[in-house]
Amino acid sequence: MSAGSRVFSSLEEVRLANRPLHVAVGMFDGVHRGHRLVIESAVEAARHASGLSGVLTFWPHPSRLFRPDDPTRLIFDNDARRELLSQVHVDFIIEQPFTRDFASVEADDFIQHVRRSLPSLDTLYVGENWRFGRGRRGDVSLLVKLAREVKLNVVSVDRLHFNGEPVSSTRIRGLIEAGDVESAQELLGFRYFATGVVIPGRQLGRTINVPTLNLDWQPDLRPALGVYAVRVRRSGETALLSAVANYGVRPTVDGQGAPLLEVHILGECPFGTGDRLHVDWCRRLRGEERFESLDALRAQVDRDRVAAAQYFAAAVRVRHVP
Repeated sequence: MSAGSRVFSSLEEVRLANRPLHVAVGMFDGVHRGHRLVIESAVEAARHASGLSGVLTFWPHPSRLFRPDDPTRLIFDNDARRELLSQVHVDFIIEQPFTRDFASVEADDFIQHVRRSLPSLDTLYVGENWRFGRGRRGDVSLLVKLAREVKLNVVSVDRLHFNGEPVSSTRIRGLIEAGDVESAQELLGFRYFATGVVIPGRQLGRTINVPTLNLDWQPDLRPALGVYAVRVRRSGETALLSAVANYGVRPTVDGQGAPLLEVHILGECPFGTGDRLHVDWCRRLRGEERFESLDALRAQVDRDRVAAAQYFAAAVRVRHVP
């Protein structure tokens, strides 16, 4: 996280200098290209007005409160979302707990509720379809009306479209669940990624000459099972290494339990147990399969390694086209 981004765990804990506050409000699951338009509007305005820019977001997702048996599966966990928000260069992030008390705030009282903690609030920035207040009764037109009464400004940012459809977290979730990480990247504005600590494995990969790094990664939203071409780096570093990753239940070996993310570096591997890794998902090469023998699995893994190497070689050629 950038040194300039302060994180507050609720509105009540906010302590900021008495400068005009430009605040983007929303759940911002995924911090995708559409979300960034809203947030960057606040950042730019604050910069020109010598104010402070921030994000007011919520945790957990409201569906955890209202649909606990069928909540919305989130693209990233809160740590990843916080890091993505900080990359937009906001001065502060407010992670307001979404509790029953907060959910019961009437739409007509929402602005006053926020201003009690942010007395120097200047402008709120929201997406055009943002809803707020008890029962989600408030919309942008009501927000503008309420803000005008207390001399606040509201900026409503139009939804971003890509290939004729709105960029949305729902759309991105569907792509990730289908394994289409390349299309998800187009909407996110960056590669879908996983982060986790390398944990000891059963050393089964070494028996077929394919040593793997097992990551402690249990996402809320599970990508499609299968084999992916990925890029890997140690968290906090920038150098990316090409690799093949398998996300699945390993049906040839055991086929039980939660899916596991296993990464095989194409070349010498500088990582080991205890390292925290960042894995960018580039392309799904195939779905997960069950093989009749370890020899058949080994042969397929060799083909996967070739396919991944060809993908990365082609990507390099494209980048260097004049």
